Amino acid sequence: MLVLCLIVCATAQAATAKSARKNPFFSPSPLPFQAPPFDKIRDSDFKPALEAGMKQRLAEIDRIAKNPAAPSFANTIEAMERSGALLTRVRRVFDALTGSNTNPALQKIDAEMAPKLSAHNDSIYMNPKLFARVKSIYAKRDASGLDAQQKFLVERYYRDFVRAGAELNDADKAKLRKLNEEESTLRTEFRKKLLADTTESAIVISDRAELAGLSDSDIAAAAQEAKDRKLDGKWVLALQNTTQQPLLSSLQNRSVRERLFKASVQRGNHGGPNDTTATVARLAQLRAEKAKLLGYPSWDAYVLSDVMAKTPENAFKLLTDLVPAATARARDEAAKIQKVIDAENGGFKLEPWDWEYYAEKVRKAEYDLDESQVKPYFELNRVINDGVFFAANKLYGITFKERHDLPVYNPDVRVWEVYDYNGKPLALFYGDYFARSNKNGGAWMDNFVDQNALAGTKPVVFNVTNFTKPAPGQPALISYDDVSTLFHEFGHALHGMFSKTKYPLVANTNTPRDFVEFPSQFNEHWALEPSVLANYAKHYKTGEPMPKELVEKIRKSRTFNQGYDTTEILAASLLDLAWHDMTAPAPLEDVNKFEAAALERFKVAMHEVPPRYHTTYFSHIWDNSYSAGYYSYTWSELIDDDAYYWFKEHGGMTRENGQRFRDMILSRGGSEDVAAMYRNFRGRDPIVEPLLIERGLKPGNE
Repeated sequence: MLVLCLIVCATAQAATAKSARKNPFFSPSPLPFQAPPFDKIRDSDFKPALEAGMKQRLAEIDRIAKNPAAPSFANTIEAMERSGALLTRVRRVFDALTGSNTNPALQKIDAEMAPKLSAHNDSIYMNPKLFARVKSIYAKRDASGLDAQQKFLVERYYRDFVRAGAELNDADKAKLRKLNEEESTLRTEFRKKLLADTTESAIVISDRAELAGLSDSDIAAAAQEAKDRKLDGKWVLALQNTTQQPLLSSLQNRSVRERLFKASVQRGNHGGPNDTTATVARLAQLRAEKAKLLGYPSWDAYVLSDVMAKTPENAFKLLTDLVPAATARARDEAAKIQKVIDAENGGFKLEPWDWEYYAEKVRKAEYDLDESQVKPYFELNRVINDGVFFAANKLYGITFKERHDLPVYNPDVRVWEVYDYNGKPLALFYGDYFARSNKNGGAWMDNFVDQNALAGTKPVVFNVTNFTKPAPGQPALISYDDVSTLFHEFGHALHGMFSKTKYPLVANTNTPRDFVEFPSQFNEHWALEPSVLANYAKHYKTGEPMPKELVEKIRKSRTFNQGYDTTEILAASLLDLAWHDMTAPAPLEDVNKFEAAALERFKVAMHEVPPRYHTTYFSHIWDNSYSAGYYSYTWSELIDDDAYYWFKEHGGMTRENGQRFRDMILSRGGSEDVAAMYRNFRGRDPIVEPLLIERGLKPGNE
């Protein structure tokens, strides 16, 4: 009886404890910087927290809209800026995990909540009483004694409401709500299908001899991937996000290269449950319908009217002006590669799956450089600490201390506390560097907690990449392209960490899409800065610095293969614009025919140089926020190269120059017109010559 009583009592206590457990999202995190308490968060917490967050925010918005007092900046605009704390808190974590550490439970919640969150957003921006208050404040903005940031915020709110359909009649608002809900559902569907297909399309190798050319660490990683999938005795080559796959530069077996390449380009495009063609065709059609409802001829016209480019014509012109030089250079590169194939009596015509492999041979012949020479000097941990962090310290005076006491969402994730130049705590930084089957491809930055002067919160920023995880006991050796990715994403992180604005809507990286890549691409330049490179490019076994002759080879090869690289990104950017340049009523396009016709129309179709992303796995434009915006990488490159040349003209990598860049660019988020912001920093508008020189498409002075 005593035993039975103990069992019953223990069961009752456990049930009581479970029922008494508080959802960790319902109050601010007690951790430093209000970092997410990942050790307390359960999948089951998200849905109730999201629902409660929406309910709470709508109640706050309702009070603002029905406030009997005359509309003012404080009781309307600033009140909206203070609203939605719970929803923001849970969405920051939920969106991060569905991208980097998802599972079936999270995917189910995502699919259920996506249309509800879309409807929630519409209920705010299509609230007539709320918009009337915003419109009243906007009309009086010049005579209300607002400071420059407040006035800019009012203009931003008014524009956002109008662009969200606030001025539509009730019937059109209803149509827009339905389209928004459908779009959110389709985006979630696309994400789920692409993740599944990318995982399932990995190629399985049964004979180790077929892996000839790969490094020992790559082979060990492939074996570990197979083991993780319960395929012991085999090797699995997992796919990364882009069309070309990194391992293609090393694989000697041509048939394996072909298998790997075709597995990549056929993602979402081979029938079956994970085919995305119908999803993306409807997304393009749907966006054209939304644009027409909102008074624009096309989705790209709608998107670009609110960024630096202003019109599709300006974006098209930037890209198409670069096409002739890029494709001519790519054809020259293809001819060199074909000569190598012929010299080896290959007996075949260059195909896309051959390019990376034979380009490495050309690079070795022209620059006496190949990837296997370079990787031993780029060990991931050293690149992070002695490269990325070191450069940030030289420019901005910030320092980093790794913390092992804060909970993370996956054992691979690392956390650093960031201290400002004066020694005061500035931010937390999380790094999630290795690929996983439950992680979206690519690399990105976002915040768990925003810099928010109204709420008194400091930034909690994270970077995600997809480097191949080494087998246990092996070093994580990365390519120079991976090094550039680390510097790139940390440029975004700096933009978030240095944010110093009062209002969250214009804080952090909340800038026009074709400006947001500027700080990240600018930060890539410091990877080859002599003092920085010397600090991190050291052999992983001996600690010896990279030999000067190897450093010089890397420098000289900077513009190698730029015809290919430029052509593939131009092709993807023009493809994005083509999909979003359709006018309603638009037909449901045949995805493959439409893509082929678009590439031909813009004279960027090259069989040997496929787009960086084909339509069916172009997650930037279908799932993320880059629809009609992928051109922004090239637009931002124009700005970042121009800014880098300002540094070259003013003494280079100095604390004084870094502080000026931080004060005039990085700290300001989107709190003012970014074209004027850049003009104030540079003294003029950006010019294209630095971009052409940096890409090797025009001779420089060096």
